[in-house]
Amino acid sequence: MSRKKISTTIYVTPEQSERLRVLHERTKVPVAVYIREGIDLVLRQYGHMLPGQLSLADPNPAPAPSAPRPERPEST
Repeated sequence: MSRKKISTTIYVTPEQSERLRVLHERTKVPVAVYIREGIDLVLRQYGHMLPGQLSLADPNPAPAPSAPRPERPEST
């Protein structure tokens, strides 16, 4: 089942448009699908910059803060 989508406008270079058109002709996959996949790749790559909680399956969790070390008396 497909999820609801919102309409937006993007600008691509003529070269990008032509390459996407050729890819569509060869695969019959709509250009919009390739654009959404590209957006997903960027969001995954920069996900660490987005707000939110870490998932439980996060392969690289942030280290837990360490407790402060007790002060040692100076030796004289």
